[in-house]
Amino acid sequence: MRSQLFLQRVRALVFLLWVCALGFLPAVPLAAGQTAEATRETSTPYTGDLSHFDYPDRDKKLQVNRVMDLLGIKPGSSVADIGAGGGWFTVRAANRVGPSGTVYAEDINPKAIDYIRNRAQQEHLGNVREILGKADNPELPASSVDAVLLLKTYHEVAQPVALLRNLRAALRSDARVGIIDRNGNGADHGIEKDVVIKEAGEAGYKLIGTYDFVKRDQVDYFLVFQPQ
Repeated sequence: MRSQLFLQRVRALVFLLWVCALGFLPAVPLAAGQTAEATRETSTPYTGDLSHFDYPDRDKKLQVNRVMDLLGIKPGSSVADIGAGGGWFTVRAANRVGPSGTVYAEDINPKAIDYIRNRAQQEHLGNVREILGKADNPELPASSVDAVLLLKTYHEVAQPVALLRNLRAALRSDARVGIIDRNGNGADHGIEKDVVIKEAGEAGYKLIGTYDFVKRDQVDYFLVFQPQ
């Protein structure tokens, strides 16, 4: 009798181990207030020469004026350049919004912040404000911006959903968020646009425009979002 009971227990233990190995046990629910963000590959943020992206025909290739038109950037606007790097877009936005507008140049690299500060001084751009952000939060002032652009940096964002969620507090009414990137797997300095749209949706944004005119290579894309 005892040997039969022992054998039954052994069989039950073996069955339980088999179920665990195959992943048939139900998932453990998250605790209250806890969130789960899917992880994916990202590219290592650029840390090289910050003047690298200031090549002569970049304005033409990216059609930056058309980009700013679609984001509603005009004199007096308040704009955020997230992942500003060497400030290529910051400078162009600052010239567009004029002295009555503001451009927040945000980056998580302190060297980029120093570089943009010096550049703004040299180019006499008194409407540029440098912001040292975090991987999950751009640290922008509340209700401070009318338009945002992430230019070829989204594939480097380690916590994209959290970043976009935390960005929402800085957006004014009808603000637009633009993302320019290229199709890729995340680790090759690109990210598929469908992934961006999915993550933005998880963060509470709706897609209002999809464009492929930047660089006209059928690889780069320009997406425009607004909070839902």
